[in-house]
Amino acid sequence: MTDDLGFQILYEQNGCLVVCKSPGVLTQAPPGIDSLEVRIKNYLGGKERFGEVYLGVPHRLDRPASGAIIFSKDIRTTRKLGAQFEKRRVHKIYWACVAGQVAPETGRWEDFLYKVADEPRAEVVGPGHPDGRHAALHYRVLKTFDWGSWLEIELETGRTHQIRVQSASRGHPVLGDAQYGSTVPFGPQFEDVRLQAIALHAQSLSFRDPTNHQMVTAVAPIAAYWPGFTANET
Repeated sequence: MTDDLGFQILYEQNGCLVVCKSPGVLTQAPPGIDSLEVRIKNYLGGKERFGEVYLGVPHRLDRPASGAIIFSKDIRTTRKLGAQFEKRRVHKIYWACVAGQVAPETGRWEDFLYKVADEPRAEVVGPGHPDGRHAALHYRVLKTFDWGSWLEIELETGRTHQIRVQSASRGHPVLGDAQYGSTVPFGPQFEDVRLQAIALHAQSLSFRDPTNHQMVTAVAPIAAYWPGFTANET
């Protein structure tokens, strides 16, 4: 899924760089800790120029998730991409393998989510909660298996751990996501749980390149250990 760089390049042109993030890798991290940002800066400038390399991070992916993520190589591109995200003009498709048979086959999930203070988790709360934030997504079931359902998901909002929390709260935790109640292992197993994958993948990312104004769709391949279903079957 990755090459010697520690990530796979999906699109690189002008000020845009879209890569496929591997699970277990942080998007960003404090100095001295490995992250996708560190790996990309090493790719762009090498260790000799690392501190001089500019890299914008318009959005992020959860550490245990994989898939398409975009970075920007100059301030102008960062601003232009940031505006696209803010106006919801970036189209993202996620795939998730979840426990149980999701019904109906297409639908919309709507909740209020609360980011727990000083903890890396979120939970569903009532609409009257003072810190609850509206969260909504659309899903469709691509295929069902004995272990559960393969979902395609489009987010209306971008809340902390949104897909993971909304799925788990309905009895359909993402496979491998022990933090939100999954009891099913997923992918290669590691003693360090921080390296562990969950079955959540940013399958595609569509945006307008700020330089040439062309629409770009970058598709991120899934790892071989995803269970019994490929893009060719959709």
